[in-house]
Amino acid sequence: MRRVRYEHTGGPLFLEDVPVPVAGPGELLVRTEAVGVTLPVVRKVIEAAEPIPLGGETAGEVVAVGAGVTRFREGDRVTGLCFGHGYADYALLNETMASPVPAGASAVDAVALVRSGLVALGALEAARPTPGEAALITGAASGVGHLAVQLARSRGASRVVAAVSTLGLGKAEFVRGLGADEVVAYDSEHWGEPVDYALDAVGGDLLTPAVAALTPGGRLVAYSSGGGTVRAHDLLMGAKSVIGFQMARIARNEPRLHERWREELWHLFTEGALRPAVHGEFALQDAAKAHTAIESRSNLGKVVLRP
Repeated sequence: MRRVRYEHTGGPLFLEDVPVPVAGPGELLVRTEAVGVTLPVVRKVIEAAEPIPLGGETAGEVVAVGAGVTRFREGDRVTGLCFGHGYADYALLNETMASPVPAGASAVDAVALVRSGLVALGALEAARPTPGEAALITGAASGVGHLAVQLARSRGASRVVAAVSTLGLGKAEFVRGLGADEVVAYDSEHWGEPVDYALDAVGGDLLTPAVAALTPGGRLVAYSSGGGTVRAHDLLMGAKSVIGFQMARIARNEPRLHERWREELWHLFTEGALRPAVHGEFALQDAAKAHTAIESRSNLGKVVLRP
């Protein structure tokens, strides 16, 4: 089978031929139909000291199951997060990380909706919004952010402010089409009227203006892999708070909540209340182009590989 990998920090990415992996205990062997490209993986390729397996959201057909698997069988269509080599014709998924793809939904729908949607919904839940509050979403045109905009609106946000890297590249029109009332660029001097809560997908230097955008008593949910520092003084002066959110913790420690959120996402999708957008579908050999779309912050929605 074909698999994408790289040999040193920064790439380049290349295809290699390797044997099809064998499903071990608790694992599913999936014939890959779609792979969601994530910012954390792109960052690790650029920054990690040693090469990592290129994983991510994976969707496809189960072709073999390992010992002890009880929830799935050959022929089932599933999606889940692959921690090993996911940029490949076949990938291994742990049964605990897999979920069924409903009839009528495509593999691309699954990778654009489930993992990114879980992060967006989980971050929103962490903010504990109440109807009528105003929301700020950073990274609003990204795979997670564009779903967060829609979810905040569906949870009764009175005003949704979308923060994006640039007002060009069609981003302003894109997020307005998803329900954003206002759009600001990261380097804008003023981010509009204060908001009650913010969901931050960017981190780094953007944390300071995101905290400044909060009304007194406002909450910032940080779920980015981009790091950054918040000054205690900025929190104390407005009695503001920062909440860290990590999806992996929910998946490990609260499986019932994880499943409930997943069911809610598919329900919203089926009802037409949540519309995952796909920026582009790239062939496996074009994985480097898929990474460039995210590195350049030019993507509108999810970036997907199609083996």
